[in-house]
Amino acid sequence: MFTLNEYANSQALTEDLTKHIVTTLKEAIKVKGHASLAVSGGKTPIPLFISLSQQDLEWDRLFITLVDDRWVDETHDSSNEKLVKTYLLQNRARSANFIGLKNSSATPFAGEAATDQALSKIPLPFDIVILGMGEDGHTASLFPNAENLANGLDMHSGKKVVGMTPLDAPFDRMTLTLPMILDSENIYLHLVGKSKKEVLKQAEQGDNITMMPIRAVLKQDKVKVTGFWSAE
Repeated sequence: MFTLNEYANSQALTEDLTKHIVTTLKEAIKVKGHASLAVSGGKTPIPLFISLSQQDLEWDRLFITLVDDRWVDETHDSSNEKLVKTYLLQNRARSANFIGLKNSSATPFAGEAATDQALSKIPLPFDIVILGMGEDGHTASLFPNAENLANGLDMHSGKKVVGMTPLDAPFDRMTLTLPMILDSENIYLHLVGKSKKEVLKQAEQGDNITMMPIRAVLKQDKVKVTGFWSAE
């Protein structure tokens, strides 16, 4: 259930992805009275966040959370919460309802229950989950061969989130689990760069989800996954 849309440049990608998101969220609000969106961090979605923040939406009816976050204070430069508050929750989007993943627990593992409870405010299924993908084939903070990866991928865990320690990246993380990610009407995979196309091709050609967790999203048949890719 994976299709890939390709664009001449990242600006064209951002414009079209913005349209897809706004159309879907407006329809959800019209039908249900509310909508929910999970977003990813990193540099890639910054232009998208800026574009979305200026759109005409009933933002006070929209619930937003993160796909994952580093276990750092929200004022830390590595915080995805800080990124979202800086670039997305601005302009017209200031009135959106945001629920972060970070809490006061010492570690994400100790904080799982509190984050799970906080996320109970999010109407499910998500209307949209926006994912990225790393050069190693990770998505969200579901990292290849990470110690707690099996718990994150377990479709029967009953957990919304799990703590994760990447093997080759700084900071412990809190991430949505695979069943939580797949509890969505739409999944959009946002990719920029020629190398990401090669990683995507490699992911599509294999089946080992422990080596490339993005495969668990690409190769399931529960939710339609649409990729948005540009070389630059």
